[in-house]
Amino acid sequence: MPAPATIRRAVPGDAQALSTLAARTFTETFGHLYPPQDLAGFLAEHYAVERQRTILSHPDYAVWLLEADGEAVGHAAAGPCGLPHPGVAPGDGELKRLYLVRGLQNGGHGGRLMRIALDWLLRDGPRPLWVGVWSENLGAQRFYARYGFARAGEYLFPVGATRDLEFIMRREP
Repeated sequence: MPAPATIRRAVPGDAQALSTLAARTFTETFGHLYPPQDLAGFLAEHYAVERQRTILSHPDYAVWLLEADGEAVGHAAAGPCGLPHPGVAPGDGELKRLYLVRGLQNGGHGGRLMRIALDWLLRDGPRPLWVGVWSENLGAQRFYARYGFARAGEYLFPVGATRDLEFIMRREP
């Protein structure tokens, strides 16, 4: 019987594992949407090991790894809001990423990661929280709505030459 999946806060030494996991989960979820060169360029820029190390070393950001049998199989990331919405104010927080490897969705792991990220984002008290979600990812939109997020705007998210319509969701304090 496999050991239960555990969640722990990632540290700078996890940069390689996070880079690999982030690229895998993004590709599993969205890779079919993009030409190969656009996807490869996006992954190389956004999920590079050194970029992950910088995020993991920064005190304003936090990343958690879901691990099963010694392998990272999910992650959540949170930090200051960087979404392009006129209502974003200094001090607002953002759930930046929440991904699980294919086959682990709908097993409660996303909710576990979400609760840990929300607790961290609200550690200093109530504040507005934000998340961006692909306009066609209805399951993720329903998931975020269960945690109090509502659609507040939209923007175009670039992956190479492709521009995806993303919804911006906000949770009031």
